[in-house]
Amino acid sequence: MSGRVTAVSSNGEYSFTKPNRDSVRLLAGLGVEGDVHAGVTVKHRSRVAQDPTQPNLRQVHLIHEELFAEVGEEGFEVAPGELGENITTRGIDLLGLPVGTLLRIGDSAVLEVTGLRNPCLQIDNFQGGLLKQVVGRDEAGNIVRKAGIMSIVREGGVVRPGDAIEWELPNGPHRPLDRV
Repeated sequence: MSGRVTAVSSNGEYSFTKPNRDSVRLLAGLGVEGDVHAGVTVKHRSRVAQDPTQPNLRQVHLIHEELFAEVGEEGFEVAPGELGENITTRGIDLLGLPVGTLLRIGDSAVLEVTGLRNPCLQIDNFQGGLLKQVVGRDEAGNIVRKAGIMSIVREGGVVRPGDAIEWELPNGPHRPLDRV
């Protein structure tokens, strides 16, 4: 069971997109070194406004590259980093992983999956109509979020495009991902 990193991105300033990098350094308990969302407590503006002391369960954002092809079929052109993710992957069903899954990336980095990214209106500001492509409802009326997953850094390390990603499911009953 393995996938690949196809791109890594970070930004030290608040902006919707993140420039691609040759590598990013993950810092245990913090996130991506130099990224505006790194920290022990929440850094996303809406979360800070609610309660700035909340733990940061959104240290590293991952999106599956397969999503870009899916929205491409509907006429949208999206490239790695443009939806604000830090790590773009290929070959992993990110949305199907349970809470607590460990992602081992490259030589030493380990992420723990915390939940789903909750897509926001900024996606429509990026490309009008794209929000409806990444959040919708299934046949039963349940909300389906497809804009990636969030994680925390358990073990730091450098991550580069081309790095292998292996995953380890948690013990016990698995909890499906929900928004964080």
